[in-house]
Parts: sequence; structure tokens; C-alpha cells
Amino acid sequence: MAGSAGNNEPESSDSLKAFGAIVKVFRERAGLTQEELAPLLQYSVQTLASIEQGRRFPQTEFVERAEEVLDAFGVLRAAARHLARRPGLAAWFRQWAGLEEQAISLNTYECRVVPGLLQTEAYARAVFQSRVPLLADQQIEAQLTARQERQRLLRDRPNTAFSFIVEEALFLRRTGGAEVTRQLVEHLLECAELRNVEIQIMPLRQENHAGLEGPMRLLETPDHQWFGYTEGQRSGHLICDRKDVSVLQMRYAKLRSQAPTPEDSVSLLKQIRGAL
Repeated sequence: MAGSAGNNEPESSDSLKAFGAIVKVFRERAGLTQEELAPLLQYSVQTLASIEQGRRFPQTEFVERAEEVLDAFGVLRAAARHLARRPGLAAWFRQWAGLEEQAISLNTYECRVVPGLLQTEAYARAVFQSRVPLLADQQIEAQLTARQERQRLLRDRPNTAFSFIVEEALFLRRTGGAEVTRQLVEHLLECAELRNVEIQIMPLRQENHAGLEGPMRLLETPDHQWFGYTEGQRSGHLICDRKDVSVLQMRYAKLRSQAPTPEDSVSLLKQIRGAL
């Protein structure tokens, strides 16, 4: 479903703030500081602080560990069930983000920015700081938190097959500067080593190109349903119609055959890194 123009800003979440306040109450009841509690939960002090402030969505592991360590009588588990998921994500993207978490395969073609799942924090920050109209600092931090939360999918779902096709031009643009781009390339090389991740770099010169109509995403659910997703300037569109999804599948398959192999793409990334 397409989002309206006024629906592109991230939504705030009172439920996250309420959950964070409950964590803080139980922490103080236990007589612990954030610095003392964080290692007991096996999370950083920064993550704990973000959760208490309602700026970060708590993972299931956090809720369970906090419930046990703080002896919270089941209160934290109950509160977590009522959390509004995905603060920092545009409303029209949330439905797709929910599907991503269950996908057994996820295919992404991008020609505007490096896909969010592959971004470094520095690159993501540079992208958000380039937005027009300008985002407030609080909005940037919320979107960074949401992006970092999504990125756990690459390692938390080792049985999900991830395919990315990314235009070489995105690295030549040097968003954020040469050092940010160098770190980004290094990060992609690390991601390419994961067994469930394939990255292909579409060369700058490509006479036959099946992606001229713009970026696209495709995913397959555990019950083998396929969905597509496309994005415009101020809206996103979840594609459920089988015929439309089939068109995107054909285009993506063609793109995979046109782009260099993952092995050759690694070599191209190393060339890009060497030129920085």
C-alpha cells in the first residue's frame, strides 16, 4: 500500500518510553546503576540507556534477561508485548520491515544509496544528514537506532538468503567523504564473507540494464509467498499482486545475470577501495 506524503516521518512511541521507565523503576528498586546492570544483561551501558530513554526497541534477549536479573514478576514481559514496533522507521515502511524479519530470502537492488542493511553508522549518518528538509538531531538518532536494529538480520538469520545488487556509482559518489566510503567498502567486503550473503556490484558502464525503472526489493516468506516493495520520493509501495511481483522477479533475475558474479564483485570492491 502506498503511503501518503504526510506519512513519511518516523512516528514516536509512547509505549517504548513507558517500557523504558518500567525498566528504570525495577533497576532502581534493585539498587543498581546503569553501569552495574548493563554487564549483568550482557548489553552495553549505551544500549541500556537508550532503552530506558525509549529510544531503542529492546530485543527479546534483553527483555528475558532483564526480567530474570531484576526479578520483575513478569511485568517486563507483559509490557514488551504492547510495544509499538520500529520507532524511527517511516510508517509506510513498517509493514515491509515486519515481513523482512520472517523472510527466508531477501533480494535488494539499489541505485540511490547503499542498502540500509549494508550501511555503516558513519555512512547512514551522512545519508540522514543530507535529507531535505533537514532532520532534527533527535530524528537522526532515532533513524540510526532503527537502522542498526534492522541490520542484525544479516547475522541473526543465518538461514535467510540475502542478495544485494548495488550500483558502482554509489561508491564513486563518496557520500560522507573518502574515509566514510573506505569504511563502507571494508564493511561490504566483510558482509560478503557471510555464507548467506551475496553482493554484486553493477559496473558504471552497463549497456544492457534491467533496473532502469528504479530500486526494488523482493522477499519470500516461510510459507513461500513472495512480496515486492518499491519506494518513491515520499512514499513506499508494498506489492502483493502476483503478476506485479512476477515482473519484479523477472527483472531481478535479469539483473543478477547482468551484474558481475559475487567473486568478481569482491574484486571490483577492492579496486574501488584502492582508488580512495
